[in-house]
Amino acid sequence: MSSKESNNPSPSSPSDEKHEDDHHRISSTAVAVKEGAKVLEVKNADLAVALTSTPLDPLSWASIQLYLILVVAFMGSMSNGFDGQVMGAVNGMNQYLNYFDISGTDSGGGVGTATALIFGIYQIGSIVGVLLAGPLTDGRLGRRGGMFTGASIILIGAIVITTALDRSYLLAGRFVLGLGVSITATACPSYVVEMAPPQWRGRLTGLFNTFYYAGSMLCTGISIATARLSTSTSWRAPLAIQIVPAGILVCFVWFLPESPRWYVSAGKVDQAAQVLAKYHGNGDINAPLVQLELKEFEESIRLDASDKRWWDYSELVNTANARYRTLMMLMMGFFGQWSGNGLGYFLTVLFKNAGVESQERRLVLNFVNTIVSAIGASIGTSLCDTVGRRTMWFWGTFASASTLIIVTVCTALFGENNANPAGANAAIAFIFLFGFVFSFAYTPLQALVPTECLANNTRAKGMAVYSLAVSCAGLVGNYAGPIALQRIGWKYYIVYVCWDIFECTMIWFFAVETRGRTLEELNDIFEAPNPVKASLAKKKIAVVEKGGQVEVMDVENAEVV
Repeated sequence: MSSKESNNPSPSSPSDEKHEDDHHRISSTAVAVKEGAKVLEVKNADLAVALTSTPLDPLSWASIQLYLILVVAFMGSMSNGFDGQVMGAVNGMNQYLNYFDISGTDSGGGVGTATALIFGIYQIGSIVGVLLAGPLTDGRLGRRGGMFTGASIILIGAIVITTALDRSYLLAGRFVLGLGVSITATACPSYVVEMAPPQWRGRLTGLFNTFYYAGSMLCTGISIATARLSTSTSWRAPLAIQIVPAGILVCFVWFLPESPRWYVSAGKVDQAAQVLAKYHGNGDINAPLVQLELKEFEESIRLDASDKRWWDYSELVNTANARYRTLMMLMMGFFGQWSGNGLGYFLTVLFKNAGVESQERRLVLNFVNTIVSAIGASIGTSLCDTVGRRTMWFWGTFASASTLIIVTVCTALFGENNANPAGANAAIAFIFLFGFVFSFAYTPLQALVPTECLANNTRAKGMAVYSLAVSCAGLVGNYAGPIALQRIGWKYYIVYVCWDIFECTMIWFFAVETRGRTLEELNDIFEAPNPVKASLAKKKIAVVEKGGQVEVMDVENAEVV
């Protein structure tokens, strides 16, 4: 090429085209802003225009149907909530302790090796369930098959523990319960996050875990009344209530539509389009949001991926992208069990340590704590699409550590022998406050963060590993808790305080923000050199309506509406 040719690029050269495109964009943006276009700060321009073009009516018949569909899936969380609180309630009943010959802290509640084994066997069952959860949820029967199998196993376990004649029956039933809950804990949140429209994903998926407290409140409330009975009905009745949510799931799960993402992974794109159109696109299969989701599903879901091989978990760790996703999932798995909430199994013991002598009053306080926690979870669920996951996670953990410090100090100074009733009441108040702040942050995020961070092809198996992490963390807490409370009492709380501070550090440096993005778009975030920085980046766009069509343009400098 001659020097003359190199110094005189043609009019259609890439540099000139880029200059003209930039000039056109700047001019168009200036006109749009001048004409009063709505300027927004968003993380995903494609999603923003799709949502603007396809607004959903939360009171439409299709939306109401979607709520009813998800309520059935929520029964998986409700079943887990029953176990999380019913054992804490019956563990404070003398009738239960005497029937199974379990030692207590002067009738404050069961502690020691026997209680550790009864609580811990549930987690062992959950660990075994992990081997089945991923393949069942990814298999030919889909998410619904996983939900049905898990709920059926929970039914069997609930019947066994309700009719238990001795400790061996109780242990066997607890093992079976853990097995079933592990499977529903994989299938149900995966189904919910995949069925929820992007603009409602945070609230609906967060609401899934909030149903934990629906079960908790019911069983702790019943335990107050039944504790007055002298027979084994006092503890059998609360245990029997676990049958209800699992039974609802078994009866209605096959009437639900299958997850659209699972349909695409199974090569059934037409069925996926129909589900998306009905519940995400106001019945219009050509709606921009429906087309965007279908496009992203087909781009991200591979028909030869590891979810088609029941034994293959390699895609959870075979790339830097996958390892970061797995890190996020494991952080939530362990942090969600070791932030102090593990003490919830022993609330009656904590109340005893704080100076509450009456069994009935301890059970009433346990019920009140459940209501306070449920309020915190409901508020957190309503705000997680506004505040953001990362912010809630960090400050919720920080507040949990702060409240536990006060509980520890008040219990140490005033809890023994009712030396200072006002100080003991302060300890109880901050136990309630801990339940509120923990539930505010963790209850919605425990279902939301892992399901959002995991890729489509690895979501079911990833949630199975998440269930494994939760079970292992719970096993440590539930086995060590009774023994530690028996030997060192309130000093055990200090372990959780120190761990919460470590959690805050990890969240600050490694937790990504997933709000405001499609599940498929998160792949770009985890591919970035600094995923945290990439997840917090935003862009300004101008939304302009022209002839019934919505256009979006980048805006470098404009005031956000």
